[in-house]
Parts: sequence; structure tokens; C-alpha cells
Amino acid sequence: MGNYCKELAALGTPVKRIVLSGYYGFHNSGDEAVLQSILLALKEQGERQGVTYVPVVLSINPEETARTYGVEAAHRMRPAEVWRTLRGADGLISGGGSLLQDETGTKTIPYYIGIIRLAQWLRKPVFIYSQGIGPVHRPFFYGWIRSAFNRCAFISVRDDESKALLGRMGVPADRVEVVPDPVMGLSLREQRSPKGDTLTKPVIGVSVRFWNEDRLELRAVADALKHVLEQSDAHIRFLPFHLPSDEQASLYVMEHMGELYKERMSIAPPIDHPQDMLAEVASCRVLVGMRLHSLIYAAGQFVPMVGVSYDPKIDQFLNRLGIKAACSTQKPDANALAEETLRLWNGVEAWKREKQPAIERLKVEAGRPAERIVAYFAGRFKGN
Repeated sequence: MGNYCKELAALGTPVKRIVLSGYYGFHNSGDEAVLQSILLALKEQGERQGVTYVPVVLSINPEETARTYGVEAAHRMRPAEVWRTLRGADGLISGGGSLLQDETGTKTIPYYIGIIRLAQWLRKPVFIYSQGIGPVHRPFFYGWIRSAFNRCAFISVRDDESKALLGRMGVPADRVEVVPDPVMGLSLREQRSPKGDTLTKPVIGVSVRFWNEDRLELRAVADALKHVLEQSDAHIRFLPFHLPSDEQASLYVMEHMGELYKERMSIAPPIDHPQDMLAEVASCRVLVGMRLHSLIYAAGQFVPMVGVSYDPKIDQFLNRLGIKAACSTQKPDANALAEETLRLWNGVEAWKREKQPAIERLKVEAGRPAERIVAYFAGRFKGN
């Protein structure tokens, strides 16, 4: 992407340095897919509207991020480096992903709001890119978010629930656009080097993570998958989205399924690039997912998916396709999970016909934030 930008700059195309702030560089395939999706959308829209972008990504591992995506990168936890990066930029994109939530601790919201406010203090336009807002359990964060968002040039969120929460915080509804997660617009790479084993049996992809301390949800997944294998000729392919924890969760489920099914299970090797994980999902007949982006990957590739919900964001995404989670981590239900997986296993084509119009619409709408941002710098969009 760096060479591409230099070539267009040489032709006299306007060049804009844009900083991207998100959960990048942590080996989470979902968040890396968000980054890749935004980069590709900006490039596509830049070509259409005649604006060249030089992306600079704030990452916990800037060397790896720069190498993987061909972009500039800066260390997200080095204040002086962040300051220099923002001072030399033309704007900031915050998102996507679930950045503004305090479910996982009290430091997340202050960090991301701090980046936004620093950019605003430096008089840089800030664009909120398809974020999932919340849950926010501590009301004192409401004022922080409201103050920062009301100074943004453009705000987009990935579901109606996020928009409603911002409304309760005091962000005017007419300033917030609801768009799909950017990963809905991610496409497969034209060429991909094979990695790992080649499977001959039809595959059920499984994305699991640790959640309950007693692991009851993972044992329910194991029981459900055993029943599915008894009723089908499927091969179970575990897809770790967040390394190394998801790999350990996958091994936990495999262990509880027992030796009898050992030859009908495998686990994908570590995958660095999100489009390679997308290819893994695309090769599945059905996907069972706890990770949000495993479900989004599946939808984008028209793979029937079965959700196990641990967070409202899972339900919110599935709702956009008229789907309900088979069960939740609060109430694990092996029977319901097995029943829904087998139903989709035996009805793939009917599912695709039913869901294709909604999926196609979401794929188109996923590019809208990039279109708005590029139009802003091209002088055709003044912000919302």
C-alpha cells in the first residue's frame, strides 16, 4: 500500500495521512480483519474519489503490523510516539470494534477516549468507524464519551443498540449513522498459500473462547459436537481467532470430546493474516461461533452460522440477519446447539437463499464510513 500511495502522490493526487486507532497488533483475527477491511475500503474509495491515503496504524506490535499490511505503524502505548504521529496526521479514525466498553476493565475507555481527545486538541478531524458501543456499566464514562463524540466529524456505529446508548449519553441521534461491521465487506485474497492439512470431508468450523470459570459452556459445545458427529459425516475444524487463548479453549473442547472422535477433529495452525482465516471459514459447510467475527466472516462468505452468545454484540449482529443464538454462555444448552447445527447442516442451500439479500445489503453498506471519510477530505462531505 505504501508504494501505491507514492505512485498516486507523484501524479498530483491529494495525499492525506490518516491515523487508525483500535485493538491492533494483539493477534486477534477479528480485530485484524477490522483493520484490513478499513484499509481496503479506504483504498477503494480513494481510487474512486481521487484522494490518496497514507495509513498510520497505532499497534501494540508496530513492526509486525507494518510488515503484514504494508503500512506505517506506531506504538500505541508510547505517548511521545502517539503524539508525534497524530501531530503529523490529517485525521484520526477510531475503530472499529468494541473499543468503548468497560466490561473487560476500567482502562479501555480512558485509553481510546484519550486518543480521540488528543487528536481533537491538535485540531485533527476524528471519524468514529463502525464501533460497537458498550456495555458501559459506569455512568461517569457517559460524559467522557459524549464530550469526545460531539466534537467528531463523523460517527458511525455497527448496530441500533449502540446508537441508542449514545443517545442516552447525550449524543444527538441525527449525528450517528448505523452501518454494518466493516468486516462484512472483507473479500478473499485472489491467491493464498495452502497452510496446514487438506480436508476431504465436509467441515464444520468451530470458534470457541474461554468465558465461564467452570467451563460449562465449553463442555456443552463438546457434547453438542459429539452428537453432531454421530449424526453426520462432518469433520470438526477448530479455528482459533485470538491466540493463544482460543487455541487452548479449542484443545479443551477436543479433550472433552474424547479419543473416539480424535480422527474427525483438527485445529487450524496459527494464522497471521485475517484473509487467510477468512479462507478457512469460507471452506466450511457450517460454522459454530462464539467469537463475533467468526460469525461475521461466515456471513460474508454465505456460510450458515450457529451463534453461542456471551455478549449482546453477538445477538445484535445475528438480529440483523433475522437469526437468534442457539444458546448463551449463561445458559449453555448442548441439545439446542446440536439441533441447530444439524438443521443447518442439512439445509445449507435453503439458508443461503433466505439470507443472501440481507447479506448482500450489509456487504454494500459496510463501505459507507470509508466513503464518507474520503468525501470529507475531497470536500464533498462536511461531517454529520
